[in-house]
Amino acid sequence: MNERPIPPAALRDAASVEMLRVWVAEKQLHCSLKIGMYRDGVGIDEESAWGTILADAARHISRALHPEDAEAEEAALEKIRHRLNEELAAPTSDAKGRLL
Repeated sequence: MNERPIPPAALRDAASVEMLRVWVAEKQLHCSLKIGMYRDGVGIDEESAWGTILADAARHISRALHPEDAEAEEAALEKIRHRLNEELAAPTSDAKGRLL
């Protein structure tokens, strides 16, 4: 398995929480999600929080793809946004699975 390194801030913070892991395995996408993080009356809407997490991930991806070129970074973010909207509107595969 080819795991990504844990960010230094997550290692330093004893209260850090892993929210999302994604793998491509057996030619399919597999995810592990931390659902319910905001259920215990913390005043944060879980769906909105996930929207922020996914938006931040998209920005990190576009920045990683084009670390030295702000214009290319913005174009990459727009391509990600466009494809995300297309995939949400007309999925190319079923999201199936179960809670573990």
